[in-house]
Amino acid sequence: MEALRQDDPRRFGRFTALARFDEGASAVRYVARDTASGEVALITAARPELAAVPVFRRRFLAEARTAERLAGGWVSPPLDSDGKPETPADGPDPLWTAAGYVPALPLAEAIGITGPLPERALRILGAGIAEILSRVHAAGSVLQGLAPGTVLLAVDGPRLAAFGPLGAAASAEAGPGGQLSVRLGYLTPEQIEGKEVSAASDLFVLGLLLAYAATGTTPFTDGPAEEAARRIGGDEPELDGVPEALRELIASCLAKDPDRRPAAGTVAAELALEGAAGLARGGWLPERLAEAVAEQEARVLALEAPEETAETGRTAVTPEAGDGPQAPGALEKSLEPVPAKAPEPEDARPVEASAPPEDAPAPPAGTSETRPPAASAGAGDGDTGEDRGATRFPGTASRPPRTDRATTQLAVPRELTASPGAAPAPAAGPMPTAPPVDPRQPASAHGGPAPYPAATLPAGAAGATGFGGPGGGPMVSLPLPPAPAPAPGPATSRRTLLTIAAAAVGGLVVGGGTVAALGSGDTAAATDGKPAPKPRRTLPGQAPEPRWIYAHPASESSPLTTAVWRDELLVVTSESQASAVDLRTGKRLWQRADAAKGQAALAAGADLVFVASPTAFLWLSPKNGKVLHRVRYTDAFADLPGLTVGRLAGNSGPVIWFTGSHTVTVKAPKPKKGKKKAKDKEVVQAYFFAYDIVRREELWRAPVPAGRAPGTPAYRVVVERSADVLVRQDSTTLTAAEVKAAKGKGSLRSFDQKTGKLLWTKQYGAASPAAATVGDEDGTLYTAVGTDLEAFETDTTKPLWRVEGSDGSVFGTPLIAGPLIHTTERSRLVGAVERESGRLVWRRSTEVPGIGNAPSLALSASEKTLIASDAVQVTAFSAADGERLWKFQDIGSADPKGATVSASYRALTVGETVIVQRDRSFYAFPVA
Repeated sequence: MEALRQDDPRRFGRFTALARFDEGASAVRYVARDTASGEVALITAARPELAAVPVFRRRFLAEARTAERLAGGWVSPPLDSDGKPETPADGPDPLWTAAGYVPALPLAEAIGITGPLPERALRILGAGIAEILSRVHAAGSVLQGLAPGTVLLAVDGPRLAAFGPLGAAASAEAGPGGQLSVRLGYLTPEQIEGKEVSAASDLFVLGLLLAYAATGTTPFTDGPAEEAARRIGGDEPELDGVPEALRELIASCLAKDPDRRPAAGTVAAELALEGAAGLARGGWLPERLAEAVAEQEARVLALEAPEETAETGRTAVTPEAGDGPQAPGALEKSLEPVPAKAPEPEDARPVEASAPPEDAPAPPAGTSETRPPAASAGAGDGDTGEDRGATRFPGTASRPPRTDRATTQLAVPRELTASPGAAPAPAAGPMPTAPPVDPRQPASAHGGPAPYPAATLPAGAAGATGFGGPGGGPMVSLPLPPAPAPAPGPATSRRTLLTIAAAAVGGLVVGGGTVAALGSGDTAAATDGKPAPKPRRTLPGQAPEPRWIYAHPASESSPLTTAVWRDELLVVTSESQASAVDLRTGKRLWQRADAAKGQAALAAGADLVFVASPTAFLWLSPKNGKVLHRVRYTDAFADLPGLTVGRLAGNSGPVIWFTGSHTVTVKAPKPKKGKKKAKDKEVVQAYFFAYDIVRREELWRAPVPAGRAPGTPAYRVVVERSADVLVRQDSTTLTAAEVKAAKGKGSLRSFDQKTGKLLWTKQYGAASPAAATVGDEDGTLYTAVGTDLEAFETDTTKPLWRVEGSDGSVFGTPLIAGPLIHTTERSRLVGAVERESGRLVWRRSTEVPGIGNAPSLALSASEKTLIASDAVQVTAFSAADGERLWKFQDIGSADPKGATVSASYRALTVGETVIVQRDRSFYAFPVA
């Protein structure tokens, strides 16, 4: 952290810049404060010379949107920007984002302070980052944002500060004609061989970071720099300094064959079965690091806005910080000694630009190796990159020494101007040897390992043109948000591509095959009536390829309810209509406005779809959605004028149960002589109904207490038994008088199956009105009591057994499956318990950090796969032993200006398929 420089912006919307926090190749981060609320934020501001490049702006915004969609857990949520920073009259529009400040140290700085991390800290670090990667990979995406400077260590766990190649870049330069050259600090064996990047590539880099955190160096640094590519691609990693318990796992992450690397979820589970957050409880940082984090926080909170001069509005420059001569020791009173730079590994030493290898070919004609001076930041020769007139804060060091050598270059072409039918330019000849690294090139945001110095790499297929002219070798393509112009033609990609040349090595496609760049947003919807093709095999831990994907039209209102009809149709209702999707193909078959705002989609016999609308029961044709029968509530319940039908409480075969209410006028009694007549009263009367949707007739109704205004109570069927049906009222519809009378305890009501007569009302232990409850036909009730799950005899309320939950958590609604009952908790733990004895069979974490709503559970038709869905992701487990099979996350809209999708996930199982829904998106995954 250092003082603001003279040319730094002072305002970012509602935030006032206080100090420079750190800087990277593409952006500078500032500590800032909201002057109104006092909220402290970290502002990430793109370098002006890069922000002027259109393709950089689009990529910067795309990575910012990725961070927003991943917010939560180990990713700090973004803050509203509410404006723009001050803009020079002749400069580009500022480009910046804001996130809440979390006191944390970059991994590289932490290693410089305390040396290698102990095993427990390594486990928490690796598990936390693997949990983030698991969320990214669940969406079929690749992160490419890991580096020693982008992984941060906070008091409660690790954080990630970069969400794509720009954030993790080792250098970034703006070239002539709108070109952009970005170098990454890491290569993987598959990149060196010219193969595509996949989720497994992130795992290789994670292995490098863990090895670095465990040893203070990297496993591929022993030997000449020019042979680095050969060592990465062929040598085994040196892991002698890694704790023995972690050596095998890290070695598997560094496997040469991507298919042999574990999935991110597997790594997270191996490192911390209870999750990184659980393992980090009580503290996880070594004492010196915890003190350094606390000192950083204290310095940040003590920062004051810099004084500004009336003439310039900039921070006044003191004589000590100016260009004039200084007295000896003038700054010694305010600054602490700067630590000496740690020695760099052999591979990390910069290659002098003035001394290229004797056998290196000259650059192609018409190209230049000169870097644009304005785009340079940092230095590869050990320079900290500080402003010489800057004053550092007491207790802070200069930026850690840069040991990452840039090796992967992102070369961004100018805006497409060729005609749609233009052929690509022919190759200009064989690929030249990679030029030496210019020691003046921008350095990474933080120090760290240097596994990949610039090196001559194998040539790929010819034909692409990179930064610096033709002959640079093929590119690595990375999808970007759509460019505003030009309009794509038949031969043009639908998205502008940010291309990456890996040290002049190509033939790689980031996101090729089934793995797309984060936020690409394409929908593979079915377009014909043919069944979806059989999905390809996927890696362990990665969600299988969907059979089909259906996107609910953006022109229509969002779905309200979703249901499966006879394993043939997915029926979706919304404010405007109901529609049906073919479960075989994912193609929409019909839509019907009559069924707008409908609930449920049940089978009424073999050939009718039953939907309950706000005003009538409807029976639709499954072929075209035509309304074949309509029973209006005013006709079916003529003796209850103005009946309002509540949500369905449950169904069994042809019978549905629901609540309803209507308002009646109760006339005031005749007043006594000489007294004024009282006013008539409006009273809500409520009922619990049973209705046969095949015969289309009411079976019975039972009067029940009215609920909270507007008066219709919401019931949920807990269990249907041969003689009765047990229901529980939603706690949000209880009246104030009912809540007071219950004294904090919930109750169940039993209604006779044939007559609807209320048989009894009972309470179970200390279960609250909102406690999750389910029952079985054998007479056992399972309900959450405090932090535990308890079983009771339904008829006698006798306790049978109890399963302890995790600290500070609450059980959600369990799911009965044969001899087991599957459990779910707000701490994101899912498990299985024997119904008869209460013995815990297994318990696993979904690896979503923190406390939230308990995941909802669904079981495949074969009862082999358990699906847990929450607001963050969908996790599939083996129902028998809890093995974590795969995860899936849909990160929502890919449009940088689009609304962020925050809806929770839902899962519906049908046959060998699970339908995963998040808002408008539906995915059909194969399951066992």
